[in-house]
Amino acid sequence: MSPVAVNDRKVIRSVLQTPATWAVVGLSTDPGRTAYGVSRWMREALGHRIIPVHPRAEEVFGEAGYTSLADIPDGEKVAVVDCFVNSSRVGAVVDEAIAQKERLGIETVWLQLGVVDEAAAQRAHAAGLDVVMDTCPKMEYPAL
Repeated sequence: MSPVAVNDRKVIRSVLQTPATWAVVGLSTDPGRTAYGVSRWMREALGHRIIPVHPRAEEVFGEAGYTSLADIPDGEKVAVVDCFVNSSRVGAVVDEAIAQKERLGIETVWLQLGVVDEAAAQRAHAAGLDVVMDTCPKMEYPAL
């Protein structure tokens, strides 16, 4: 399997500079977690709406939480699925994003810094999704 084109600068620029809804998988109410700090920054600095996706389905930043992408209600438009999960678990999240792509309007999967799954990236790309992998929006934004 040949590597998939990931981390296209145009994709990164577009998703960071265009206010949209991001489903952040792994986001909880714990302010000590990286997912919380990065999500808060994306919300406050970039104007993104953040939907938390976490097994506890906790409300974060005034937004209802969901246990999975499949639980996000019909009618919601989610531009980016941002994955703050271990590399060994991200394939299942990517597969769920692919399965929910049409219903939620998902365009991009973003695998956070340290999260790498080439096979999942290949599946996402084959399904027509843009893929950003092994980097963080907060790190990428200054380079824009």
